[in-house]
Amino acid sequence: MDRKSEDTHVHPVTSKLEEPHHIEDSNDVTKHDLTQEAAAEHIKLEQNLSTWASIKLYRKAVFWACMMSMTLVMEGYDKALIGNFWALSAFAERYGVYVPATGTYTVEAKWQSGITNATTVASFIGIFLGGYQIDYFGYRKTVLANVAFMIPCIAIVTFAPNKIALLFGEMLCGFPWGVLASLGPAYASEVAPIHLRAYLTTYVNLCWVMGQFIASGVVLGISDRTDQWAYRIPFAIQWIWPLIIIPILWFAPESPWWYVRKGRLDEAEHSVRRLAAPSLRDEARQTVAMMVKTNQLEIENMAGERTGWLDCFRGTDLRRTEISTLTWATQVIGGGHFSAYLVYFFRQAGLASSDAFKMGLGNTGCAFLGTILSWFLIKKFGRRPIFVTGLLWMSSLWFITGGLAVVALNGNGQAKWGQAALMLVWVMSYDMTIGPLAYCIVGETSSTRLRNKTVGLSRNAFYLAQIVSATISPYMINPLAWNWQGKAGFLWGPLSLIMAIWAFFRLPEMKGRSYYELDILFERRISARKFAKTVVDPEAVERARNDQEGRLEH
Repeated sequence: MDRKSEDTHVHPVTSKLEEPHHIEDSNDVTKHDLTQEAAAEHIKLEQNLSTWASIKLYRKAVFWACMMSMTLVMEGYDKALIGNFWALSAFAERYGVYVPATGTYTVEAKWQSGITNATTVASFIGIFLGGYQIDYFGYRKTVLANVAFMIPCIAIVTFAPNKIALLFGEMLCGFPWGVLASLGPAYASEVAPIHLRAYLTTYVNLCWVMGQFIASGVVLGISDRTDQWAYRIPFAIQWIWPLIIIPILWFAPESPWWYVRKGRLDEAEHSVRRLAAPSLRDEARQTVAMMVKTNQLEIENMAGERTGWLDCFRGTDLRRTEISTLTWATQVIGGGHFSAYLVYFFRQAGLASSDAFKMGLGNTGCAFLGTILSWFLIKKFGRRPIFVTGLLWMSSLWFITGGLAVVALNGNGQAKWGQAALMLVWVMSYDMTIGPLAYCIVGETSSTRLRNKTVGLSRNAFYLAQIVSATISPYMINPLAWNWQGKAGFLWGPLSLIMAIWAFFRLPEMKGRSYYELDILFERRISARKFAKTVVDPEAVERARNDQEGRLEH
């Protein structure tokens, strides 16, 4: 689409607020070339780069964003591990009860919900702890401390003698997971250039999938074991992550945006140089100029330098918070958390244990492939069309799955394989659309000053939805409870449809926009359906603001 031809234009934004003169160190600000022209030049530089050129020039930023997001492999691994363990005979015999009707052991639905929700509630609290930690210490120190905290927590779940100890260990693991879940996409969105933001934020979803894939492979490998090491080995493997992550991230550069928010502009410039190719060293001041101008614009919009949690619900940030929180919650509302129980679902649908675990491994393989394919879709179509279309398609898959479950009740033996196949198609569809896109949209929608808080609130919206899903999902599948099995599709189908309608009216397209441009679009309250066609001229906006300030002074 040619944005210069038929697009509408944002008229210059005026403000009755004075330009903030204090950022902590005025000498530091003066020393940098903080003109609007410098900021505009950097925006044009990034927007005119191709994807491949961006990768070559910002390969260091790509590397560090990927390494920071690798912490999410741990969470993806453990969440998938627990979901697989519900179907593992040795685990069920150790922590479950005997079911005379089937002649097997199973973990009661209340304990499945309790253990899963203990982790989720702790992660919810961890989000708020992480917000303060990142504000005070920065991304690098926060990630190192929380990964180190995981080491003793892993020991508790590995050697848990009973369900209570297992629940306590999973709860302790949840605190750092909450911190890391929001840290990864926030850091990636801050260090990535415009054309790489979508790839590096959606890569977070790939890290989740990699964790799930490793967990499925490990559980498949030990599924024939009948002793306690059938579940202790998979738990203990988690110690590998801190041993890899801590030495690497010790040398990670801090986000330059964090330095700008602290007024430490020399360090911000040094961080920019560490993230870019040597050929861009002379552009570092322009990059910092763009960051400072964006930071100042947001201070104006917030009527001050406030960056508290409640500020996410004030002014234009309220709309940004709505979009971010509902986008991430949609992953669960659309049935995403139910997929964590797929191996257990396959077992209850009638598949043999070995077949169920193989299908589980195939499920994570589909998720991995889907995330890779999403990168090509994002480049072609952007964010909004994929998100809306994906929800509509997945809604139809849920309805068909529910219909096959009804057919299976009438004695059709092939219907169980039809359900299993449809769930694999659903997983690939999810990881081509709303799965990875949520990370991208949340990272881009938030204002830079409130980024880690908005991302944190959005992740907590996800966790709140997950608590509800984790409470009811075991009951849907468990033979001792509701035993819905595939008929759960009649719940997730309508919910997916509702979220598709919301996204159509409320979710804007942010492809190719700088954070400065996004601030202006949200400030002007441009409707979601007009975001993509609206042209922003940052220099005209700045001139209008300066003219307005001049009139106010006289």
